[in-house]
Amino acid sequence: MVDDFSLLPALLFITFFFFYYFIQHCSCEKKSNREPPTKISFFEMVKNKDRILEWTTELVLASPTYTITMPSTVITSNPKNIEHILKTNFRNYPKGDDFMAIFSELLGHGIINSDGDHWKLQRKAASREFSTKNIRTIILDKVGSEVADRLVLLLSKAAATGASLDLHDLLDRLAIDNVCQIVSDVDPAWLGHGNVDVRRFIHAFEAVLGVVNKRFNQPCFVWKLQRLLGVGSERRLKEEIGDVHEFAMRIVKQRKGRKPEEIRSSSDFLSHSVLNGNSSDEFLRDIIINFVFAARETTPTAMTWFFWLVSTRPEVEERILDEIDSVRGRHGNHDGKLTMDELREMDYLHAVLSETLRLYPPVPLCPRHCSEDDMLPDGTMVKKRWRVIYNSYAMGAMESIWGEDCKEFKPERWLENGVFRPKSPFQFPVFHAGPRTCLGKETAYIQMKALAASVIERFSFEVAATTEVEFISTLKMKGGFPVSVREKQGKRTCKGGGDLAMA
Repeated sequence: MVDDFSLLPALLFITFFFFYYFIQHCSCEKKSNREPPTKISFFEMVKNKDRILEWTTELVLASPTYTITMPSTVITSNPKNIEHILKTNFRNYPKGDDFMAIFSELLGHGIINSDGDHWKLQRKAASREFSTKNIRTIILDKVGSEVADRLVLLLSKAAATGASLDLHDLLDRLAIDNVCQIVSDVDPAWLGHGNVDVRRFIHAFEAVLGVVNKRFNQPCFVWKLQRLLGVGSERRLKEEIGDVHEFAMRIVKQRKGRKPEEIRSSSDFLSHSVLNGNSSDEFLRDIIINFVFAARETTPTAMTWFFWLVSTRPEVEERILDEIDSVRGRHGNHDGKLTMDELREMDYLHAVLSETLRLYPPVPLCPRHCSEDDMLPDGTMVKKRWRVIYNSYAMGAMESIWGEDCKEFKPERWLENGVFRPKSPFQFPVFHAGPRTCLGKETAYIQMKALAASVIERFSFEVAATTEVEFISTLKMKGGFPVSVREKQGKRTCKGGGDLAMA
């Protein structure tokens, strides 16, 4: 199905297009008439709409304050501004009604798509779950099983046959399997290509996400008019969202259909929500979809860039292997699954992952909504109902934060005497900062470390020397990530003592 505008919306779009400069971007309310002159014109925005990330990054880095002003929009990479937005004046910068309207059909009222008291209640409940040792153990177990039982078999087969694989696609499938098991204890087996229902869900989810991303690049009256008339891409969203909701609701019904003792013995997020007894079926459905959205849009993208960077730098891969060997040797665990404590001791691997995220943050542009007139610490005025965006991609190329070698891939910048040292979240806001800091930050590192170590111990990848970024909603690798796989053979000497079998 073609997503182009039908004739009527196209005519309306052309008619109103040139009035867009005088209305708020993605807001149907009138703006304050006190808007100051802008540094970047609307017509420049239109001209660069197909390279918005690269263009705004160039402008931000060229600005003395690392901040630029566009029509009804401020974009910044200034750490002091980011601290002000995400912490000091947090209440003045919610996600906003525009953001929530764009994601309303897909994310409903889930934690990603909520503000205020509704967000606080979900945040408090989710915080309790993520703070337990049990959930971290479960996550590690699910990741380990998925990698050992499915991913390793696929990579081994590719190594034996010489077939090329799209590693990003495999990582994407793995992430969906993991998050569904952690959230609902349901295994969609998407890494094994799933059943008909799973394939229908994924197809619909991707179609809906494509329409949602398109909304960000349109004035709200355009996509709302299409939705009202049931035409263009909005027609497709309406057709596909039912399959997304049906899949998630089926899981909710299955969970509620369990016996009470079975629910109590379960450790997934959904079972705990069912036990509370105060949540509607629709809200439980939204929990599932929000978690799938969060997992699918972040971890696979980060790990794609990780494996590319490591595969093009043999010295980095060798040092990671040395660290794994050393940790295994200290614990006497020469060929078993890596434990939580062992993963935590891998400071260099943690540094490589952090350096990957610095250069290739999965979500490089994060928008907020200004509730009341404000002034940022660098003197930039922000008017009520303006959009404020922080650009974490540009921050990775700021000499004032990372030094003259900021564009180099250098994991050592995160280490002090061999021990990992985190940076301020306002200089490295990949996991956000302030009250909305990502609750899954620690578990994300656990998953990434477990996946990275398990794969690197056994496989090497032949990859392209260079690649291009593609920004849609996340910072993906353009054209996917095709790899040729080689399975490692023999033994490595464990620098912490003993030998490590690499069979």
